[in-house]
Amino acid sequence: MINEKLINPSGIVVIGGSDDLYKPGGKILKNLIDGNYAGNLYVVNPGHDMIQGLKSYRDINDLPQVDLAILAVQAKHCLPAVDILIREKGTRACIIISAGFSESGEEGRMFETLIADRISECGGSLIGPNCIGVITRNYNGVFTTPVPRLSDRGCDFVSGSGATAVFIFESAIPKGVTFTSFFSVGNSAQTGVEEVLEYWDNNFDPGLSSPIKLIYVEEIRDPDKMLHHASSLIRKGCRIAAIKSGTSEAGMRAASSHTGALASSDSAVEALFRKAGIVRCAGREELTTVASVFSHKHLKGRNIAIITHAGGPAIMLTDALSAGGMSIPRITGEHHDNLLAMMNPGASANNPIDMIATATDEQLDKIIDYVDRRMPEIDGMIVIFGSNGLNDMAVIYDLLHRKIEECSKPLFPILPSISSSYNELEYFLGKGHVNFPDEVVLGRALTKISNTPFPAEEKIFLKDIDVPLIRTIIDKSSSGYLDPDVIQQLLRAANIPLVKEAVVRTLKELRDIAGKAGFPLTLKVIGPVHKSDVGGVTLNIKTMAHLEAEFRRMMKISGVRAVLIQRMVTGTELFIGAKYEPKFGHVILCGLGGIFVEVLGDVSSGLAPLTFDEAKSMIRSLRGYRIIRGTRGKPGVSEHKLAEIIVRLSSLLRFATEIKEVDLNPLIGSPEAITVVDARIRIEK
Repeated sequence: MINEKLINPSGIVVIGGSDDLYKPGGKILKNLIDGNYAGNLYVVNPGHDMIQGLKSYRDINDLPQVDLAILAVQAKHCLPAVDILIREKGTRACIIISAGFSESGEEGRMFETLIADRISECGGSLIGPNCIGVITRNYNGVFTTPVPRLSDRGCDFVSGSGATAVFIFESAIPKGVTFTSFFSVGNSAQTGVEEVLEYWDNNFDPGLSSPIKLIYVEEIRDPDKMLHHASSLIRKGCRIAAIKSGTSEAGMRAASSHTGALASSDSAVEALFRKAGIVRCAGREELTTVASVFSHKHLKGRNIAIITHAGGPAIMLTDALSAGGMSIPRITGEHHDNLLAMMNPGASANNPIDMIATATDEQLDKIIDYVDRRMPEIDGMIVIFGSNGLNDMAVIYDLLHRKIEECSKPLFPILPSISSSYNELEYFLGKGHVNFPDEVVLGRALTKISNTPFPAEEKIFLKDIDVPLIRTIIDKSSSGYLDPDVIQQLLRAANIPLVKEAVVRTLKELRDIAGKAGFPLTLKVIGPVHKSDVGGVTLNIKTMAHLEAEFRRMMKISGVRAVLIQRMVTGTELFIGAKYEPKFGHVILCGLGGIFVEVLGDVSSGLAPLTFDEAKSMIRSLRGYRIIRGTRGKPGVSEHKLAEIIVRLSSLLRFATEIKEVDLNPLIGSPEAITVVDARIRIEK
């Protein structure tokens, strides 16, 4: 819980304050003093009467009343100090820097719990333990350097790792990124990342609060809380970017289905962030670059004009943007001729607009103005301009300062001359701007932002879904893989289209069904989980003799209980799966299907329940999306029908949490229809 005493304390005491600036208690006191904290500042140290020019209390009992305590003493001394502070000194906020708590073992965990309980019982706020501190607009309560520059236009930042936060500051500061507040939550004994999000959401003021939120998190303890408050903040006008570390292939658990092999805790995180509208970043540079983009006007489309005097960086930027689905449309006709007339011989107006090295600031001014005012098809501009000895960079940076403020479209400056034009760049950043020193990192950041959907609506699609029947089927079933006839009942209850099929155990049944269904047909074994691995699938059977021969062969395969006979359908193979992830719920996966789904690994994820917009976003994020749309003369599949099946499956799972894994693989798709051909469902009760 975060309260006003933590955010805006009238008095702060540093327990364990020191003259030694290489100790946390000494450095945190120095940062508070250097940050011009305006309230009463106290120190407790049993060995000194004066520390860093301030009176030091040798006994905590001698302290006056104080709102906030920052503890930088050994873990064993923290609980007695907290008891006195909350009981005798009216303290209602504590930041515990000290380590040696739950991260060190059971005894430390016990003390951590006791401290958190004592503070919570009196309505107090606890940050930490094992953290680097807190920064608000009122005080610099951290022991680390650098302390970032604070600004009303800066970012709110919460981190589960103090050291990582420092490295993120190191990445942000040279770009010109500023901050409004910072919380290092450490062990999160009372207040974790989710609680900070909750505070930001509940106290958001569009006129005063920062609209940019940054997150570094190693463990998502309460996905529902994160989803709710992140979505709420974004709907209020905020933009959020986050790093979630600690998810890798090593964390995937062995599983018997394609979905189990593909779905991991990382899939759940990806799905959660997609549903919430959080831009997921892979590292520090990407996070701080995304934050820099957030500080500009919103880019409302995907069409970018690149304005440069250096061809190579423009090519690399074009590649990065194109790879992420952005567009650098070719400029032709009147616009091309008008732009070309503004530049020196040898320049190019195709897009990138290459002004060549002899470009002047007057030319840059005219080109930016023309693209902004006369080319409505362009959504945003990127200007690449570095020092080559032919321009006064102070004039160039002044021009960019004016254009960023004046233009109706966002203008992103790539200013790579961070050494040769250091002073001029500092002047530019001092005006409240940010710089993007690397064109490829900016290109990737823009595509990440563009491809992150707006938060999904909080509703469940229920049209033609028989929830009571779904519950009846699940209640009657036992744990394990469901039989094909039960799977058919379950999918039909959700109105998911299925290929006509039947289970056969005898030649007579086989002949009767084949005679009614007609050829071509498909046979699949029932029993082995991976049918293809045991030779348990035969497609496009066109004669009764072939059908009977395959039936006899399959019935001899070890573990086979029966055979499934289906009408043969053709088209594009697709895959939809789901897996229940603890704390997160069902993660839905989709992609191109068949036996190579795991090898290709081209899947996207969403968190149930899903809306149609979410499902379509999942489909369009696939690398193989062009196959779904149709390519090289081959028909695609109905994107709407595929999205509908994804949504229907997610709604089914919302009312059947006993289902732990689902494989619909393959589905066969065409422009007219999509049909589930093979399905596996495993439940646990």
